[in-house]
Amino acid sequence: MDTQKIEVLWSHLHWLIMLAEQGSYTATATQLGVSKAAVSQRITELERIAGVALVQRTTRSVRITEAGQQLVEETRAQFEHIATSFANVREMADDVRGTVRVTAPVAFARQQLVPRLAQFARANPEVRVQLELSDRLTSIASEGFDLAIRHSAQVPETHVARKLCDTRSVIVATPVYLKRRGTPHTPDALTTHDCLYYPRTLGSAIWSFEKVGRRTKNGRVNVTVNGPVSANNSEALRDAALEHLGITLLPDFSAQSALQAGKLVVLLPDWRPVGAFASQLHVVRPYGAHVPRAVTRFSEFLRQSFSEGFGLQ
Repeated sequence: MDTQKIEVLWSHLHWLIMLAEQGSYTATATQLGVSKAAVSQRITELERIAGVALVQRTTRSVRITEAGQQLVEETRAQFEHIATSFANVREMADDVRGTVRVTAPVAFARQQLVPRLAQFARANPEVRVQLELSDRLTSIASEGFDLAIRHSAQVPETHVARKLCDTRSVIVATPVYLKRRGTPHTPDALTTHDCLYYPRTLGSAIWSFEKVGRRTKNGRVNVTVNGPVSANNSEALRDAALEHLGITLLPDFSAQSALQAGKLVVLLPDWRPVGAFASQLHVVRPYGAHVPRAVTRFSEFLRQSFSEGFGLQ
């Protein structure tokens, strides 16, 4: 068959692929925006030229023959490549637009991400950000998210991850609480204080510390703490501490605004809390041959916006 005749059949092959995906002439016609008769005619023409049946028709269903399935499988990738290439070229001509679905930890999103969204929205008026706040580690691809922000030192190898910034944990309390109960100067002194903690196990909690600048003889110092309130959200712990209920351990992004306002102060500056919260923030997306420009634009915005961390390093 000459090249010119094959080129004429490109649309016929595409319609056969659509028929294999949709499973009926009616659904295929609807998807293509043509008549059912037009789809049937194209398939008949393709079969005549191929010299073999590509579709088995009954009154109730359509089944692709073995020859038809082989043709579909061997040409589908080329059409997908054409569609991707065309989408890339079209995006070059268009303004950045579309919806970006993002999942992020509750405390981080409320305290750090949401206040920055106005800046992104002004610069990208055609992009819509659909934000889900959750501390649950969702399956990004299966739940339809374009991006996830993860507070973790490790991310799945099956995803594309970009580091946003380093984070650290801080021990904090209000000046009012410290005036009433005194200021601890060593980790062991925390055992005599009311401590507000993240309930990773039942009962009391264990906070671990390392000496800044050098390791202690036994590595880490572990302290059992207890207090009147525990919560599985750093924002809740911060708010409880702001009510002068005790000393708490927070990631720096949760403590930042209260520290800058002087409502909280950092304790035990010679000691580094370890193991309580992750040490890095990442933006993560599923692997994909084509990444919409809106997703890329928002990912780059996140990286630029959080590149300097939270000023407590």
